[in-house]
Order: sequence, then C-alpha cells, then structure tokens
Amino acid sequence: MGTFSIWHWLIVLLIVVMIFGTKKLKNIGSDLGGAVKGFKDGMKDGAAEADANQPPAGQVTNAAAAKETIDVQAKEKS
Repeated sequence: MGTFSIWHWLIVLLIVVMIFGTKKLKNIGSDLGGAVKGFKDGMKDGAAEADANQPPAGQVTNAAAAKETIDVQAKEKS
C-alpha cells in the first residue's frame, strides 16, 4: 500500500499532459537536455583550462618564485 501501482502513475501522467499539453512538455524536455549538455561541456572546458594552467611538477615557472624561497635548516632532535 506504500507504493503506487502502474495505474496510479498513468493517471498522474494523463493529468500532467492535460494540464501542460504535449508541446510545452516537449519544449521543457529539450530545454532541460540542452542545459545538461551545456553543463557537461562547461565542465570539460574548465578541466582542460585547469590542466593547461598548471606547470609540470617540479618545474619553476618564473625567476621571481626562485628568489622568494626561504632557506631553512633542519634541526636534529636530541
């Protein structure tokens, strides 16, 4: 009794189609699909830009970064 049967879902679908109409539902579906595709493309572009902006590991990008390093001597524990 806690779940709906197929007949309940068919009645709900019929009511939704009667309220909104098939043309408006089709437009909503295509808009939603376009938004998801745009989001995926944006995520791909963002990941590609992030990878392009990072230098390879262990490589200094400019001379200023090398001059700003601080020399630290390790002290031994006794």
